[in-house]
Amino acid sequence: MTLRLSTASIYATGTSQINTLQSQIAKTQMQLSTNKRVLTAADDPIASARALEVTQSQSMNTQFGTNRSAARASLSLVDKTLQDVSAQMTDIQSLIVTAGNGGYTQSDREALATELEGRLKDMLGLANTADGTGGYLFSGYKSTTQPFTQTTTGATYQGDQGQRSLQVGSTRKMPISESGSAIFETIKTGNGKFQALQGDANTGSGIVSPGSVVDSSKLTGDNYAINFTKTGTPAVTTYTVVDTSKNPTVNVLEDQPYTAGASITFDGMSLDIKGEPADGDTFSVKPSENQSVFTTITDLIQTLRMPADGSTGKAELANRLAEAGSNMKNALDNVLTVQASVGAREKELDYLDSTGDDLNIQYQSTLEDLTGLDMVKAISLFSQQQTTLQAAQVSFKTMSGLSLFNYIS
Repeated sequence: MTLRLSTASIYATGTSQINTLQSQIAKTQMQLSTNKRVLTAADDPIASARALEVTQSQSMNTQFGTNRSAARASLSLVDKTLQDVSAQMTDIQSLIVTAGNGGYTQSDREALATELEGRLKDMLGLANTADGTGGYLFSGYKSTTQPFTQTTTGATYQGDQGQRSLQVGSTRKMPISESGSAIFETIKTGNGKFQALQGDANTGSGIVSPGSVVDSSKLTGDNYAINFTKTGTPAVTTYTVVDTSKNPTVNVLEDQPYTAGASITFDGMSLDIKGEPADGDTFSVKPSENQSVFTTITDLIQTLRMPADGSTGKAELANRLAEAGSNMKNALDNVLTVQASVGAREKELDYLDSTGDDLNIQYQSTLEDLTGLDMVKAISLFSQQQTTLQAAQVSFKTMSGLSLFNYIS
Protein backbone atom coordinates (compact mmCIF):
# COMPACT_ATOMS: atom_id res chain seq x y z
CA MET A 1 0.00 0.00 0.00
CA THR A 2 1.38 3.39 -0.93
CA LEU A 3 0.95 6.39 1.42
CA ARG A 4 0.42 9.63 -0.43
CA LEU A 5 0.82 13.01 1.27
CA SER A 6 -0.58 16.06 -0.34
CA THR A 7 1.38 19.26 -0.50
CA ALA A 8 -1.27 20.99 1.69
CA SER A 9 -0.89 18.27 4.31
CA ILE A 10 2.88 18.66 4.36
CA TYR A 11 2.58 22.42 4.81
CA ALA A 12 -0.11 22.15 7.54
CA THR A 13 1.81 19.53 9.53
CA GLY A 14 5.09 21.37 9.28
CA THR A 15 3.59 24.72 10.23
CA SER A 16 1.80 23.18 13.23
CA GLN A 17 4.98 21.56 14.50
CA ILE A 18 7.00 24.73 14.11
CA ASN A 19 4.30 26.77 15.91
CA THR A 20 4.30 24.26 18.77
CA LEU A 21 8.07 24.43 19.09
CA GLN A 22 7.99 28.23 18.96
CA SER A 23 5.35 28.32 21.72
CA GLN A 24 7.49 26.02 23.89
CA ILE A 25 10.62 28.12 23.41
CA ALA A 26 8.64 31.32 24.04
CA LYS A 27 7.39 29.88 27.34
CA THR A 28 10.89 28.88 28.39
CA GLN A 29 12.13 32.34 27.47
CA MET A 30 9.40 33.89 29.64
CA GLN A 31 10.38 31.61 32.54
CA LEU A 32 13.99 32.70 32.18
CA SER A 33 13.10 36.39 32.06
CA THR A 34 10.84 36.19 35.16
CA ASN A 35 12.88 33.54 36.99
CA LYS A 36 9.63 31.68 37.65
CA ARG A 37 8.72 28.13 36.75
CA VAL A 38 4.96 28.60 37.25
CA LEU A 39 3.65 31.36 34.98
CA THR A 40 -0.02 30.38 35.04
CA ALA A 41 -2.11 28.07 37.19
CA ALA A 42 -2.15 25.56 34.33
CA ASP A 43 1.62 25.06 34.64
CA ASP A 44 1.24 23.46 38.12
CA PRO A 45 -2.24 23.76 39.67
CA ILE A 46 -1.22 22.44 43.11
CA ALA A 47 1.88 24.63 43.42
CA SER A 48 -0.06 27.62 42.08
CA ALA A 49 -2.83 27.24 44.69
CA ARG A 50 -0.31 26.84 47.49
CA ALA A 51 1.70 29.82 46.23
CA LEU A 52 -1.45 31.96 46.32
CA GLU A 53 -1.99 31.06 49.99
CA VAL A 54 1.64 31.86 50.84
CA THR A 55 1.46 35.16 48.93
CA GLN A 56 -1.62 36.19 50.88
CA SER A 57 0.10 35.30 54.17
CA GLN A 58 3.14 37.29 53.07
CA SER A 59 0.95 40.32 52.27
CA MET A 60 -0.67 40.13 55.70
CA ASN A 61 2.76 39.90 57.32
CA THR A 62 3.82 43.02 55.42
CA GLN A 63 0.70 44.85 56.62
CA PHE A 64 1.41 43.82 60.20
CA GLY A 65 4.86 45.38 59.76
CA THR A 66 3.25 48.63 58.61
CA ASN A 67 0.93 48.52 61.62
CA ARG A 68 3.88 47.98 63.94
CA SER A 69 5.57 51.09 62.53
CA ALA A 70 2.42 53.12 63.25
CA ALA A 71 2.14 51.59 66.72
CA ARG A 72 5.77 52.38 67.51
CA ALA A 73 5.31 56.01 66.44
CA SER A 74 2.25 56.40 68.69
CA LEU A 75 3.84 54.64 71.69
CA SER A 76 7.03 56.70 71.30
CA LEU A 77 4.99 59.89 71.54
CA VAL A 78 3.15 58.56 74.61
CA ASP A 79 6.45 57.57 76.20
CA LYS A 80 8.03 60.97 75.56
CA THR A 81 4.98 62.79 76.95
CA LEU A 82 4.95 60.63 80.10
CA GLN A 83 8.65 61.39 80.61
CA ASP A 84 7.79 65.09 80.59
CA VAL A 85 4.87 64.47 82.97
CA SER A 86 7.07 62.57 85.43
CA ALA A 87 9.65 65.37 85.29
CA GLN A 88 6.93 67.91 86.14
CA MET A 89 5.73 65.77 89.06
CA THR A 90 9.26 65.42 90.38
CA ASP A 91 9.68 69.20 90.29
CA ILE A 92 6.36 69.66 92.14
CA GLN A 93 7.54 67.23 94.83
CA SER A 94 10.66 69.36 95.24
CA LEU A 95 8.49 72.46 95.61
CA ILE A 96 6.46 70.72 98.34
CA VAL A 97 9.64 69.98 100.28
CA THR A 98 10.79 73.58 99.77
CA ALA A 99 7.43 74.92 101.00
CA GLY A 100 7.95 73.09 104.28
CA ASN A 101 10.96 75.24 105.11
CA GLY A 102 10.27 76.71 108.55
CA GLY A 103 12.03 79.93 107.65
CA TYR A 104 9.74 80.73 104.72
CA THR A 105 7.41 83.67 105.01
CA GLN A 106 3.91 83.97 103.60
CA SER A 107 5.27 85.91 100.61
CA ASP A 108 7.76 83.12 99.94
CA ARG A 109 4.94 80.58 99.88
CA GLU A 110 2.89 82.90 97.66
CA ALA A 111 5.76 82.87 95.16
CA LEU A 112 5.78 79.08 95.23
CA ALA A 113 2.01 79.06 94.68
CA THR A 114 2.43 81.27 91.61
CA GLU A 115 5.09 78.91 90.28
CA LEU A 116 2.77 75.96 90.89
CA GLU A 117 0.05 77.66 88.85
CA GLY A 118 2.46 77.59 85.93
CA ARG A 119 3.25 73.94 86.63
CA LEU A 120 -0.45 73.15 86.64
CA LYS A 121 -0.91 74.73 83.20
CA ASP A 122 2.14 72.85 81.92
CA MET A 123 0.69 69.59 83.24
CA LEU A 124 -2.66 70.28 81.59
CA GLY A 125 -0.84 71.02 78.34
CA LEU A 126 0.92 67.64 78.51
CA ALA A 127 -2.35 65.87 79.35
CA ASN A 128 -3.89 67.50 76.25
CA THR A 129 -1.01 66.54 73.93
CA ALA A 130 -2.08 66.07 70.29
CA ASP A 131 -1.21 62.83 68.51
CA GLY A 132 -0.12 64.51 65.25
CA THR A 133 -3.06 63.14 63.26
CA GLY A 134 -5.74 65.59 64.36
CA GLY A 135 -6.56 63.86 67.65
CA TYR A 136 -5.34 63.68 71.27
CA LEU A 137 -3.13 61.10 72.94
CA PHE A 138 -5.03 60.65 76.20
CA SER A 139 -8.73 60.96 75.31
CA GLY A 140 -9.41 57.23 74.85
CA TYR A 141 -11.71 56.38 71.96
CA LYS A 142 -12.84 60.03 71.81
CA SER A 143 -9.69 60.88 69.90
CA THR A 144 -10.93 64.25 68.63
CA THR A 145 -12.14 65.44 72.06
CA GLN A 146 -9.76 67.48 74.22
CA PRO A 147 -9.22 65.29 77.30
CA PHE A 148 -9.00 67.87 80.11
CA THR A 149 -10.54 71.25 80.84
CA GLN A 150 -9.35 73.25 83.85
CA THR A 151 -11.85 74.00 86.64
CA THR A 152 -11.68 75.79 89.99
CA THR A 153 -11.10 72.46 91.76
CA GLY A 154 -8.65 70.95 89.27
CA ALA A 155 -9.72 69.66 85.86
CA THR A 156 -12.58 67.76 84.25
CA TYR A 157 -11.88 64.70 82.09
CA GLN A 158 -13.93 64.64 78.88
CA GLY A 159 -12.53 61.52 77.26
CA ASP A 160 -13.31 57.89 78.07
CA GLN A 161 -11.43 54.89 79.46
CA GLY A 162 -10.75 53.27 76.07
CA GLN A 163 -7.38 52.36 74.60
CA ARG A 164 -6.97 52.51 70.83
CA SER A 165 -5.40 49.32 69.43
CA LEU A 166 -3.71 48.02 66.30
CA GLN A 167 -3.30 44.46 65.02
CA VAL A 168 0.49 44.09 65.07
CA GLY A 169 0.65 40.31 64.60
CA SER A 170 -1.54 37.43 63.56
CA THR A 171 -2.49 36.82 67.19
CA ARG A 172 -1.52 40.14 68.82
CA LYS A 173 -3.67 43.26 69.08
CA MET A 174 -1.71 45.93 70.94
CA PRO A 175 -2.98 49.08 72.73
CA ILE A 176 -1.21 52.10 71.25
CA SER A 177 -2.65 54.81 73.52
CA GLU A 178 -3.41 55.40 77.19
CA SER A 179 -6.52 56.76 78.88
CA GLY A 180 -6.05 60.14 80.52
CA SER A 181 -8.31 58.95 83.31
CA ALA A 182 -5.94 56.08 84.15
CA ILE A 183 -2.90 58.38 84.13
CA PHE A 184 -4.13 61.55 85.81
CA GLU A 185 -7.44 60.76 87.54
CA THR A 186 -7.32 57.40 89.34
CA ILE A 187 -4.58 58.36 91.80
CA LYS A 188 -4.89 56.85 95.26
CA THR A 189 -4.73 59.28 98.17
CA GLY A 190 -2.65 58.80 101.32
CA ASN A 191 -0.32 55.82 101.29
CA GLY A 192 -2.39 53.99 98.70
CA LYS A 193 -4.33 51.93 101.26
CA PHE A 194 -5.56 54.53 103.73
CA GLN A 195 -5.17 58.23 104.42
CA ALA A 196 -4.77 60.00 107.75
CA LEU A 197 -6.04 63.59 107.94
CA GLN A 198 -6.25 66.22 110.65
CA GLY A 199 -9.62 67.57 111.74
CA ASP A 200 -10.69 70.95 110.36
CA ALA A 201 -11.36 72.31 113.87
CA ASN A 202 -8.05 71.26 115.44
CA THR A 203 -6.38 73.89 117.60
CA GLY A 204 -3.25 71.98 118.65
CA SER A 205 0.04 71.36 116.87
CA GLY A 206 -0.40 67.65 116.11
CA ILE A 207 1.12 66.44 112.83
CA VAL A 208 0.04 63.03 111.54
CA SER A 209 2.20 60.73 109.38
CA PRO A 210 0.90 58.99 106.23
CA GLY A 211 1.17 55.66 108.07
CA SER A 212 1.58 52.17 106.65
CA VAL A 213 -0.13 48.79 106.53
CA VAL A 214 1.36 46.26 108.96
CA ASP A 215 -1.13 43.43 108.42
CA SER A 216 -3.29 43.57 105.29
CA SER A 217 -5.43 40.65 106.49
CA LYS A 218 -6.78 42.83 109.31
CA LEU A 219 -7.81 45.78 107.14
CA THR A 220 -11.54 46.45 107.44
CA GLY A 221 -12.04 49.33 105.01
CA ASP A 222 -13.87 51.26 107.76
CA ASN A 223 -13.53 54.92 108.73
CA TYR A 224 -11.88 55.78 112.04
CA ALA A 225 -11.47 58.82 114.26
CA ILE A 226 -8.57 59.37 116.67
CA ASN A 227 -9.94 61.66 119.40
CA PHE A 228 -7.63 63.42 121.89
CA THR A 229 -8.48 64.35 125.45
CA LYS A 230 -6.55 66.28 128.10
CA THR A 231 -7.45 65.72 131.74
CA GLY A 232 -5.94 66.18 135.23
CA THR A 233 -3.34 68.44 136.71
CA PRO A 234 -0.78 68.37 135.30
CA ALA A 235 -2.70 67.62 132.09
CA VAL A 236 -2.33 64.13 130.67
CA THR A 237 -3.09 63.61 126.96
CA THR A 238 -4.84 60.42 125.94
CA TYR A 239 -6.47 59.28 122.73
CA THR A 240 -9.30 56.97 121.74
CA VAL A 241 -9.62 55.28 118.32
CA VAL A 242 -13.25 54.99 117.24
CA ASP A 243 -14.61 52.93 114.32
CA THR A 244 -17.13 55.45 112.98
CA SER A 245 -18.41 53.10 110.25
CA LYS A 246 -20.13 50.94 112.86
CA ASN A 247 -23.61 51.82 114.09
CA PRO A 248 -23.33 52.39 116.97
CA THR A 249 -19.66 53.38 116.85
CA VAL A 250 -17.09 51.06 118.43
CA ASN A 251 -14.00 52.05 120.41
CA VAL A 252 -11.06 50.12 118.95
CA LEU A 253 -8.55 51.64 121.39
CA GLU A 254 -9.67 53.58 124.46
CA ASP A 255 -7.92 56.15 126.70
CA GLN A 256 -4.44 55.30 125.45
CA PRO A 257 -1.59 57.49 126.78
CA TYR A 258 -0.22 59.74 124.06
CA THR A 259 3.51 59.93 123.37
CA ALA A 260 4.62 62.20 120.54
CA GLY A 261 5.99 60.12 117.65
CA ALA A 262 4.94 56.76 119.15
CA SER A 263 3.18 54.31 116.84
CA ILE A 264 -0.61 54.08 117.00
CA THR A 265 -1.50 50.64 115.66
CA PHE A 266 -4.97 49.17 115.11
CA ASP A 267 -6.79 46.93 112.60
CA GLY A 268 -3.67 46.27 110.51
CA MET A 269 -2.68 49.95 110.26
CA SER A 270 0.07 51.93 111.96
CA LEU A 271 0.73 55.67 112.07
CA ASP A 272 2.21 58.24 114.42
CA ILE A 273 1.36 61.77 115.50
CA LYS A 274 3.95 64.33 116.54
CA GLY A 275 3.49 67.64 118.29
CA GLU A 276 0.94 68.58 120.95
CA PRO A 277 -2.70 67.85 120.05
CA ALA A 278 -5.15 70.03 121.99
CA ASP A 279 -8.09 68.78 124.00
CA GLY A 280 -10.81 67.83 121.52
CA ASP A 281 -8.52 67.59 118.52
CA THR A 282 -9.29 64.73 116.15
CA PHE A 283 -7.66 62.96 113.24
CA SER A 284 -9.51 60.81 110.72
CA VAL A 285 -8.32 57.59 109.11
CA LYS A 286 -10.21 56.34 106.06
CA PRO A 287 -9.58 54.15 103.00
CA SER A 288 -7.66 55.74 100.15
CA GLU A 289 -9.77 57.26 97.38
CA ASN A 290 -9.14 58.12 93.74
CA GLN A 291 -8.20 61.75 93.24
CA SER A 292 -7.11 63.69 90.17
CA VAL A 293 -3.53 64.93 90.21
CA PHE A 294 -4.91 68.30 89.07
CA THR A 295 -7.06 68.43 92.21
CA THR A 296 -3.98 67.67 94.31
CA ILE A 297 -2.03 70.53 92.71
CA THR A 298 -4.97 72.94 93.00
CA ASP A 299 -5.39 72.08 96.71
CA LEU A 300 -1.64 72.53 97.19
CA ILE A 301 -1.79 76.03 95.68
CA GLN A 302 -4.60 76.93 98.08
CA THR A 303 -2.61 75.48 100.99
CA LEU A 304 0.40 77.65 100.19
CA ARG A 305 -1.79 80.75 100.14
CA MET A 306 -3.49 80.17 103.50
CA PRO A 307 -2.07 81.84 106.63
CA ALA A 308 0.30 79.70 108.69
CA ASP A 309 0.34 81.70 111.92
CA GLY A 310 1.31 80.19 115.26
CA SER A 311 1.81 76.54 116.10
CA THR A 312 -1.71 75.62 114.97
CA GLY A 313 -1.28 77.22 111.54
CA LYS A 314 2.16 75.68 111.07
CA ALA A 315 0.82 72.26 112.04
CA GLU A 316 -2.03 72.58 109.54
CA LEU A 317 0.45 73.62 106.83
CA ALA A 318 2.70 70.67 107.64
CA ASN A 319 -0.24 68.23 107.57
CA ARG A 320 -1.52 69.56 104.24
CA LEU A 321 1.96 69.52 102.69
CA ALA A 322 2.45 65.93 103.88
CA GLU A 323 -0.90 64.99 102.35
CA ALA A 324 0.04 66.66 99.05
CA GLY A 325 3.45 64.97 99.12
CA SER A 326 1.91 61.53 99.56
CA ASN A 327 -0.62 62.16 96.79
CA MET A 328 2.06 63.42 94.38
CA LYS A 329 4.25 60.42 95.15
CA ASN A 330 1.35 58.13 94.28
CA ALA A 331 0.71 60.11 91.10
CA LEU A 332 4.36 59.79 90.06
CA ASP A 333 4.37 56.06 90.84
CA ASN A 334 1.26 55.66 88.71
CA VAL A 335 2.82 57.52 85.76
CA LEU A 336 6.00 55.45 86.04
CA THR A 337 3.91 52.26 86.05
CA VAL A 338 2.10 53.34 82.87
CA GLN A 339 5.41 54.37 81.32
CA ALA A 340 6.88 50.95 82.10
CA SER A 341 3.89 49.33 80.38
CA VAL A 342 4.43 51.51 77.30
CA GLY A 343 8.13 50.61 77.27
CA ALA A 344 7.29 46.91 77.49
CA ARG A 345 5.03 47.25 74.45
CA GLU A 346 7.75 49.08 72.51
CA LYS A 347 10.16 46.25 73.29
CA GLU A 348 7.55 43.70 72.25
CA LEU A 349 7.29 45.46 68.88
CA ASP A 350 11.02 44.88 68.37
CA TYR A 351 10.53 41.16 68.95
CA LEU A 352 7.51 41.11 66.64
CA ASP A 353 9.54 42.90 63.95
CA SER A 354 12.24 40.25 64.22
CA THR A 355 9.65 37.48 63.99
CA GLY A 356 7.99 39.22 61.03
CA ASP A 357 11.33 39.43 59.18
CA ASP A 358 11.94 35.74 59.79
CA LEU A 359 8.46 34.91 58.53
CA ASN A 360 9.01 36.98 55.40
CA ILE A 361 12.20 35.05 54.65
CA GLN A 362 10.35 31.79 55.21
CA TYR A 363 7.49 32.83 52.92
CA GLN A 364 9.94 33.91 50.23
CA SER A 365 11.77 30.59 50.47
CA THR A 366 8.51 28.66 50.22
CA LEU A 367 7.46 30.65 47.15
CA GLU A 368 10.85 29.98 45.59
CA ASP A 369 10.41 26.27 46.16
CA LEU A 370 6.87 26.31 44.73
CA THR A 371 7.28 28.57 41.70
CA GLY A 372 11.00 29.22 41.42
CA LEU A 373 13.01 28.24 38.36
CA ASP A 374 16.02 25.95 38.15
CA MET A 375 18.08 28.29 36.01
CA VAL A 376 20.63 25.70 34.83
CA LYS A 377 17.92 23.27 33.82
CA ALA A 378 15.90 26.00 32.08
CA ILE A 379 18.91 27.26 30.07
CA SER A 380 19.71 23.70 29.02
CA LEU A 381 16.09 23.18 27.96
CA PHE A 382 16.11 26.50 26.08
CA SER A 383 19.22 25.45 24.12
CA GLN A 384 17.67 22.09 23.33
CA GLN A 385 14.44 23.76 22.15
CA GLN A 386 16.45 26.15 19.96
CA THR A 387 18.23 23.23 18.31
CA THR A 388 14.96 21.35 17.81
CA LEU A 389 13.26 24.42 16.29
CA GLN A 390 16.17 25.05 13.94
CA ALA A 391 16.13 21.41 12.83
CA ALA A 392 12.38 21.55 12.27
CA GLN A 393 12.72 24.72 10.22
CA VAL A 394 15.48 23.21 8.06
CA SER A 395 13.57 19.95 7.53
CA PHE A 396 10.38 21.86 6.67
CA LYS A 397 12.28 23.95 4.16
CA THR A 398 13.72 20.83 2.64
CA MET A 399 10.37 19.03 2.51
CA SER A 400 8.55 22.02 1.06
CA GLY A 401 11.23 22.31 -1.65
CA LEU A 402 10.75 18.78 -2.98
CA SER A 403 8.99 18.87 -6.39
CA LEU A 404 9.10 16.75 -9.54
CA PHE A 405 9.48 19.92 -11.53
CA ASN A 406 12.94 20.36 -10.00
CA TYR A 407 14.09 17.32 -12.00
CA ILE A 408 12.46 18.13 -15.38
CA SER A 409 14.78 19.90 -17.68
